[in-house]
Amino acid sequence: IVMIEKNYQPADIEHRMARIWEESGAFKAGRPERKDAAPFTIVIPPPNVTGSLHMGHALNNTLQDILCRFERMRGRDVLWQPGTDHAGIATQMVVERQLMERQEPGRRDMGRAKFLE
Repeated sequence: IVMIEKNYQPADIEHRMARIWEESGAFKAGRPERKDAAPFTIVIPPPNVTGSLHMGHALNNTLQDILCRFERMRGRDVLWQPGTDHAGIATQMVVERQLMERQEPGRRDMGRAKFLE
């Protein structure tokens, strides 16, 4: 009889499973066997500038994962793509606070182009 551990220890299997998934092409869209399949894509927004994750992030990512797995099981060519551009009000607030702390001109004083730079 093999007893299962009381607590899950991901380090015990993550390396082996990640290798199997990578070798199988599990994370690739446009696979040859799905060349005629309808595409399905979701972009994963990166964490916000505050770095504060909450239950809304967990729920959002869980739902995206479910949708991607469901659509892949339906035969679609699925891509769950990590995003790289996630500007928002929190980012703007952090940048404005940094400008103020450095006693630099505010966003209205410097203009849009300079602020974005």
